[in-house]
Amino acid sequence: MSQRPLGTTIMVGERLRALRNNHGFSLRSLAEISGLNFNTLSLIENGKSSPSVSTLQRLALALNVPITAFFESEGETISIVYQKEGQRTKASFLHGSLANLGAGLNYQWGQVLLVSLNPGTNSGSTPIVHTGYEMVYCIEGHIDYNIDGEDYTLEPGDSLFFEAHLPHCWANKSEILSRSLLVFYPSDENDSPLEKHFPPEHLMNMG
Repeated sequence: MSQRPLGTTIMVGERLRALRNNHGFSLRSLAEISGLNFNTLSLIENGKSSPSVSTLQRLALALNVPITAFFESEGETISIVYQKEGQRTKASFLHGSLANLGAGLNYQWGQVLLVSLNPGTNSGSTPIVHTGYEMVYCIEGHIDYNIDGEDYTLEPGDSLFFEAHLPHCWANKSEILSRSLLVFYPSDENDSPLEKHFPPEHLMNMG
């Protein structure tokens, strides 16, 4: 990868916006997850402020990308993501965690997440609705889905694929950890299924 001077403020802002959009985050949600000020991020994205190294480190952690990603052009995005077990960066939320299995890819079609849910975890009392499609594949334990009033219990090897405009919610009603693959295929680039399933205010430290 070619080296560039750190003074390329506008390019860093453009890359930040591209990375944020690729991950399906709004500017406000990224501010909440990274712990940075909304106005600060807006100034950076618009090329009106140059971020410090510590700011870039916090953004890289929140977006699950290397800090060098902010200095790469669109043509240098990676095409393959290989993640070893135990080396994935995870976002923790109350009673569970999630890892983006496609972190770093410049893709628009959706997101693939590895979700771990502690016993008793659920998506809340309000049904979730978003555009496109959703797929869940149970790897370990059990996960229960309710889709448009119908209940589905998934055990290891079971899967669901459904139109995401149908009201749905999920829960781990068992007494053991549940692990599953969760895939979102939004049909609207401005929609963020991730935020609807795991609101930014519920996401905690990355680690």
